[in-house]
Amino acid sequence: QKSKKRSNHDSNNNRESVETLEIEDLTIDDTTPQTNGHASESNETKREPVKPNHKPYRIAISEVMGRYLVANRDLRAGELIIKTEPLVVGPCAESPPVCLGCNADLPRCQKKQYKCNNCGWPLCSAKCKGIKKDYGHSGYECDELRKHRVSDFLQDSSDQEVSHMYEAILALRCLLLKSYRIDVWNKMSEMESHNELRQKIDSLWKRNQKIIVDRIRKQWKFDEFSETEIHTICGILEVNSFEVGTPGCRARALFPEAFYISHDCSPNTTHTDHPRNHAISIRMTKDIKEGEMISLSYSYTLQGTLKRRQHLKDSKFFWCECRRCKDPTELGTYTSALRCPKCNGGYILSTNTLDQDAPWKCQKCEYTLTGKHISTLLDNLFEEMETIDHDEAEGNEAFLSKYRNVLHKNHYLNLSAKHSLCQVYGRTANHMLQNMSPEELSRKETICRDLLEVIDVLEPGLSRLRGVIMYELHAPLMMQARILFESKKISSNDLRKRLKEVKKLLVESENILSFEPEGSQESEMALGAKDALSRLTSV
Repeated sequence: QKSKKRSNHDSNNNRESVETLEIEDLTIDDTTPQTNGHASESNETKREPVKPNHKPYRIAISEVMGRYLVANRDLRAGELIIKTEPLVVGPCAESPPVCLGCNADLPRCQKKQYKCNNCGWPLCSAKCKGIKKDYGHSGYECDELRKHRVSDFLQDSSDQEVSHMYEAILALRCLLLKSYRIDVWNKMSEMESHNELRQKIDSLWKRNQKIIVDRIRKQWKFDEFSETEIHTICGILEVNSFEVGTPGCRARALFPEAFYISHDCSPNTTHTDHPRNHAISIRMTKDIKEGEMISLSYSYTLQGTLKRRQHLKDSKFFWCECRRCKDPTELGTYTSALRCPKCNGGYILSTNTLDQDAPWKCQKCEYTLTGKHISTLLDNLFEEMETIDHDEAEGNEAFLSKYRNVLHKNHYLNLSAKHSLCQVYGRTANHMLQNMSPEELSRKETICRDLLEVIDVLEPGLSRLRGVIMYELHAPLMMQARILFESKKISSNDLRKRLKEVKKLLVESENILSFEPEGSQESEMALGAKDALSRLTSV
């Protein structure tokens, strides 16, 4: 899953308790006439009628949530609600050396590396498609970097210093918009920076001061930008940016419209970005009614509430209070539940999920553990899991076996191991599908069904993760059916029934994954599903 973005405020409070004001999409639909809602008597009869908002969403405002999007009409699963190009694209935080044109990873800066003949910054090649492009290494950026001799500071710098320079480059790109693309600057300025909250996080504020603010103003001598302006840009990027690109070509981007979408830990949209210009497409994953909130997730959905909420607080500066976060069972999935060591069949859950330090208690016998004990246990188990090679089966299977009496089968740590296993079985050298034993095929089937049971609740409908797991599930079912039929252990009718389930999985996974960018692993799965379906047309 990709790192998504931000929230203006916590977007997950009880909807009934929040009074909202819904407004027309005046800020981003240039065809909608702007009006302040008042007219003098002399010109009232001459005023043009306000055109209706035909977009699938409208902006709502509340004191608690700020601005967010709601459905302007009933929306259907798969419906495209936003498609827009980025305002700015650039290196990720803690970025390795990358091409300033296309964000492709580069080797550590060296003499043989191709460099821009104007500003001296490393590029992938003279033919990079991002050279002199607004979403890449623009002409005005190049001139400013040359004028300030910024590339000189790359020489004799440590890897960490170089990484910080790339992080500062994106902040500088945003700042230069004020002089060179004021329309884009104005759109970006609508975004929340949470300066007042971020300034209270001393370590974060000092880090940005040192590696971005002081670097831009003092080292690179762009002193026309104030410290406040630069800190604001840092906040806008931290709160609103999307991670875009593919492995080996990662970047961060800011988008108009999309930044209004609020967070939910069980979202109703998914997004993809174009591999060349990073234009974003946001689609509904399930049907929603007019007036319902449109949401995406800024955290990994197969993560437990404690970790998810802490991640959102640390990275997006709000404590989530969505329906899932309020429910100790996480919508009945038990993805944070521990098995009780004192009784048979009880599960230990938080007594107050909105308090990170709340005690945890068994639902059955009321055996209690402190919140600190739970956090320490989960941290230790996570550290153990990090030592596992996730490209091999043995370590993941050993983890699942070792903690089968400690963690609920749907616990997020178990889900992580199972997610790795569903791809190890059938895709790695020692476990290629055609060489898997009947027991391994059955194991892959069980793992995929376990994952789907949870995903169908937390990411229902046309979600990318659901499409991937459905594609993974079809493979063992197909192989099992063939093996059983060829060994005369099932009849033709039984074979047909089994293949109907396979076909259903392929149809849905192909439908979901066909939206993925060309060349991505998910897109290749969609093509694989389409090919497999063509060979099952008679079923």
